[in-house]
Amino acid sequence: MNAQPTPSPTDVLQNGATGHHLKARKLGLIAGSAEPIAVMPQDCAVCRAEGLTARTSILVEAGDRNVVARLMRSSNDLVFEGEIGLSDEAWTRLGLCEGQPVNVRHPQPVPSLSTLRKRVYGNRLGQADFASIVSDLVAGRYSDVHLASFVTACSAFPLDLDEMTGLTRAMISAGKTLSWHRPIVVDKHSVGGLPGNRTTPIIVSIVAALGFVMPKTSSRAITSPAGTADTMETLAPVDLDVEQIRNVVARQNGCLVWGGAVDLSPADDIIIGVERILDLDSAGQLVASILSKKIAAGATHLVIDMPVGPTAKVRTARAAEELSYWLEAVAASFGVKIRVLQGPGDQPIGRGIGPALEARDVLAVLQQRDPPADLADRACDLTGALLELAELTPQGSGAKLARNTLESGQAWTKFQAICEAQGGLREPPMSSHRQIIFAPHAGWLRSIDNRSLAKLAKLAGAPAAKAAGVELHCRLGDAMECGTAICTVHAESRGELDYAMQFYADNGAIFGIKEP
Repeated sequence: MNAQPTPSPTDVLQNGATGHHLKARKLGLIAGSAEPIAVMPQDCAVCRAEGLTARTSILVEAGDRNVVARLMRSSNDLVFEGEIGLSDEAWTRLGLCEGQPVNVRHPQPVPSLSTLRKRVYGNRLGQADFASIVSDLVAGRYSDVHLASFVTACSAFPLDLDEMTGLTRAMISAGKTLSWHRPIVVDKHSVGGLPGNRTTPIIVSIVAALGFVMPKTSSRAITSPAGTADTMETLAPVDLDVEQIRNVVARQNGCLVWGGAVDLSPADDIIIGVERILDLDSAGQLVASILSKKIAAGATHLVIDMPVGPTAKVRTARAAEELSYWLEAVAASFGVKIRVLQGPGDQPIGRGIGPALEARDVLAVLQQRDPPADLADRACDLTGALLELAELTPQGSGAKLARNTLESGQAWTKFQAICEAQGGLREPPMSSHRQIIFAPHAGWLRSIDNRSLAKLAKLAGAPAAKAAGVELHCRLGDAMECGTAICTVHAESRGELDYAMQFYADNGAIFGIKEP
């Protein structure tokens, strides 16, 4: 460790009405939350003067940029007097260079906290209330504690229809919106909770091949082994800006890109991050999450894929009906036509679970080379419903039209053109480490624990390791002998494969095999 430098008066602080000037140091610390982290010395003169203690919120300013950060105190030489260490999140938002002076002071009171307290005490909120909360949330004025309070208050005391609409509208207004100047722009969303089920690239290819517009912005995985953007990234570039997206859609009628690059409903990712930690997923916030992004993306007609099963996100028919009602009611208030397609959620759709493995399923369906039948069927059903909803084909004919477009090769040709327009089609990576899981005894496959299966794929390295995941070799109802291959676990390192296999050994009930 280098000796501590002797600070000059200008290095230490310039105390005035605007706060204190300190030198910024990048700590290489990834906070992994919406709340940036700042670190100052334990014996810091600024902290003593301003009464700043650990976990205090401070405002850090650099030019016309600022962040509200959570203060931590260091008792070693991580930072010196006259310096402030910043997490990667704070550093990026401020656009800093090493040693650049920043201004540090107490933040102004957060305007919407009184409104948040109203919700905590069980009062209903109006449109202006949600607009105020979401504005402060996106501006980074909410600490993780405030965010958790908001999510909890909206879960313990569920949102009503007006509140769902108000929250959705506030989330749309807080980010950018896309307009396509077309009377019909179709879109699709899956509620999730089912491994695999990578229908989106297939649907977009069919719709675009038929000459209709479907600009698809998708998310990366949050709690699953792969999001659509993760899967598509193994096949083509997905990190496109707005102008690039418009260019692709103008040439090919559709795109398959990551939505995070275009700042649609930025509050959504922040709220989802807190929900994941708290393990809360209320209907009101789920409705606002889905519809805010789709409406911001310019959709006029939307089909929702809703798998229902004991280990899916939506577990019962009653929960599915309730969520469907709220989605349809809120969408109607924005003039968006919507149809919810409930489907079986008792087992994965497709063979692959993980970015590259799911990409191979997509290619198999589009190329019509030993395709997973369930994935092709679900993609055609959803596409047909979307075409019928938008009145682009007569009722009852949509699925057949989708199937014909797929089997004729038109969808595959369009998919290749979309990938080329986005930067070029590429081959998904292959895993370097694999291990087959065999049936321990004869019988028939009675059940699959989707949540544990998804965790197995994540422990193998998915989605960060693109080739990692699980490849299924059987379906529910299949008869098997002792030693029949159930699945193959794929990993990019021996350590991750061993970790995943240890999890399987400790949780052998992922696959329920009933003895004959």
